[in-house]
Amino acid sequence: MSSGTTNSGADRLIGSYTAYIGREDLFASDGVRLSQPWQILRQDRANVHRFGIRHSGDSGDSFFASANNRATMERMVMQGRISPAAARAIVTGGSLVEVSIYGSGSTGRYLDIKVNY
Repeated sequence: MSSGTTNSGADRLIGSYTAYIGREDLFASDGVRLSQPWQILRQDRANVHRFGIRHSGDSGDSFFASANNRATMERMVMQGRISPAAARAIVTGGSLVEVSIYGSGSTGRYLDIKVNY
């Protein structure tokens, strides 16, 4: 399943990563259960980059090492398209997600998200 906005001619692949959505990714740092796929994807990257929590299947990326870019990522997912099945798989956890980041230079504009069930 994919999520993304329309690809403009100037945008190119600027990064990618894979993530296993584990139990730790389903909860905010304060322990509150997250209910939206974009919240969980953002928490996964915070867990990898800020808290050092990695699951088997998680890969690193340089783009989302920045808290500002993680906030941008959340907006790109929230404003993009994601199938109901992919959203449920992320919110439930236990799925492997492949994320491709498209943009120009160091500016990400949209994501292509694939969930492997």
